[in-house]
Amino acid sequence: RMEADASVDMFSKVLENQLLQTAKQVEEHLDSEIQKLDQMDEDELERLKEKRLEALRKAQQQKQEWLSKGHGEYREIPSERDFFQEVKESKKVVCHFYRDSTFRCKILDRHLVILSKKHLETKFLKLNVEKAPFLCERLRIKVIPTLALVKDGKTQDYVVGFTDLGNTDDFTTETLEWRLGCADILNYSGNLMEPPFQSQKKFGTNFTKLEKKTIRGKKYDSDSDDD
Repeated sequence: RMEADASVDMFSKVLENQLLQTAKQVEEHLDSEIQKLDQMDEDELERLKEKRLEALRKAQQQKQEWLSKGHGEYREIPSERDFFQEVKESKKVVCHFYRDSTFRCKILDRHLVILSKKHLETKFLKLNVEKAPFLCERLRIKVIPTLALVKDGKTQDYVVGFTDLGNTDDFTTETLEWRLGCADILNYSGNLMEPPFQSQKKFGTNFTKLEKKTIRGKKYDSDSDDD
């Protein structure tokens, strides 16, 4: 009992020392920054202020430009022709190829609405595969849902089904955000270094049982768990 108390006491002291050390480092850093500001003359302070204002102005202009191009919301586009126009005018685009009767597309929709509002730097679109047979064939989209990740007008990567998201319907928005960040299609600044798949519900080895569907004479594969 005494040994346990001594061990806890020692641990508490170590922790307290670490906290004091961290606080001291933060304080020293703040003192250093304050000293730098104190040593600046009025001209230097004015230049610093102007520099920061200019950065804010540029950020605001960039935001307005993104919004004018349809960023900041998750939108449906009516045709494949619109797809080519949309990806031409934006550097980073996520396009969800979906089908109304595939319920996992609706799961993705919920997450994409959230991410579109959070990541103005990326355009978020959805396109019904039945209206895009040529595009599905050209991009080799065989599983629904699929996210096509387009950068500088070129399709760089795909998120096919939920395989990269833990093979579960219950993946978090941050898991999808992390996956898109890995592809550099949005600016991910969260703490995930690897996907949090600890509490996943497996679908088994065949997450996507494929069946052949035909759209306007074109065949593609789709998730078989339709409503």
